[in-house]
Amino acid sequence: MFWNDLVRGLEAETPPFVIDAWVRPLIAETNGDRIRLLCPSALHRDRFRDRFLDRIRALAEAHTGEPVEIQLDVEARLPAEQRAIAPATKRPERERAPATHPAAKRPERRRARAPEPAAGAPPARAPVQRALPYAYTFENFVVGACNRLAREAALAVARGTQHELNPLYLASAPGLGKTHLARAIAEARAKTDGRVIYTSSEAFTNQFTTALRERKMGAFKKRFRQCCELLLVEDVQFLGGKKATQFELFQTLSHLVDVGARVVLTADRLPGEIAGLDERVRSHMTAGLVATLEPPDALVRREILRAKAASGGIRLPEDCLDLLVDVVRGSVRDLEGTLVQLVTTASLLKRPIDLELTGQALEKVATPRRAKRRLTVGAIIEVVAKLYETTPAALASRSRRKEAVVPRQIAMYLCRRYTDRPASAIARAFARSHPSVRNAERVVERRMLESAPFRYRVEAVSARLDELERQPA
Repeated sequence: MFWNDLVRGLEAETPPFVIDAWVRPLIAETNGDRIRLLCPSALHRDRFRDRFLDRIRALAEAHTGEPVEIQLDVEARLPAEQRAIAPATKRPERERAPATHPAAKRPERRRARAPEPAAGAPPARAPVQRALPYAYTFENFVVGACNRLAREAALAVARGTQHELNPLYLASAPGLGKTHLARAIAEARAKTDGRVIYTSSEAFTNQFTTALRERKMGAFKKRFRQCCELLLVEDVQFLGGKKATQFELFQTLSHLVDVGARVVLTADRLPGEIAGLDERVRSHMTAGLVATLEPPDALVRREILRAKAASGGIRLPEDCLDLLVDVVRGSVRDLEGTLVQLVTTASLLKRPIDLELTGQALEKVATPRRAKRRLTVGAIIEVVAKLYETTPAALASRSRRKEAVVPRQIAMYLCRRYTDRPASAIARAFARSHPSVRNAERVVERRMLESAPFRYRVEAVSARLDELERQPA
């Protein structure tokens, strides 16, 4: 089908979870040089228009060799697609639509569906995502000081341990891995428990308003409260100002936590930064663990690029890898986009990947970095020492007293998080060997998971360091 060819073209240059969230929920009707795209909501339509319409139009014209008219409409009769892991005894709701549904009778209107199971075959549990080119797992999540706490917390939820981390709130700027972790949790839990719901705040809102309008709140509450052992809601920042939806989410979170079910929330900002959020909802969101994911440091950027290249059978020369690591300092998505640009250019031009080609790729996709004060190991030690009412000399001493050990470990942990310095250089600042830095990281991360007061102290130091970073260089 013509539309499927356009989606495949868009997949080659767009992260898969973006395709899944904004492109696959559409229903396409084609008629010669005209495409009508039906969106599940007005918000979905507007965002698709802003982010993808021009590119889809260009791909369509390249495919046909002539102008193509694209029309965006809202299909109100179809419920917004809910990404969920259905119970093992059920098929996903969108696949249980009766054959008499009006959409089934319309010509040239197709949507990719999983094949029907053979007669007598046991129904299979629906995966979190059926159309991803690679799985989102803990194994292919590259870990570093920038995201280790979030990864360990997500892994604890997936394994059903650390019940005090409920809810788990993952916060980061777009493209730093919170969706990867959320899906990894869902995939892992789905293997042992089918009662997992993975959704977005928009889909939750749409289902809630539909249930209100059709007077089916009983079924809605049963689905999200009684038939759910793990609820994952992405992009909760979009709930700001939606008082009715917030109240329903508050009641749902309260019930799930009370009965021992797990909750995972993701957002592009901290709960305190979401405008129009009810204080009760904010309090529930912060009652467990708030874990942030920071932009990857040099070591993590290098591992991400190597892993992504290896997964595609590509070998990056070391000098090219060094250049990419040095220039691309944004999100994981930025790294992926630059790598796709480089590999695709090399393939189309039938040229080997070298420094010249790498430089050309960077000129096209790399964005200028904002000036930001670079913190030094010494500056971090001074901040930690001041907040703990001690001295940098005491942190570098051989003392094993708690008053020196705890701030020393926290300072080592924060040096790994806020600088690109290797463990050996950080260790020298404390007159120690590099294994002590690795050990301090593990100790601090474990205590942050196990002790809320300790976590608050570390977050207070981090807040002060964030302020220093924002100051002019």
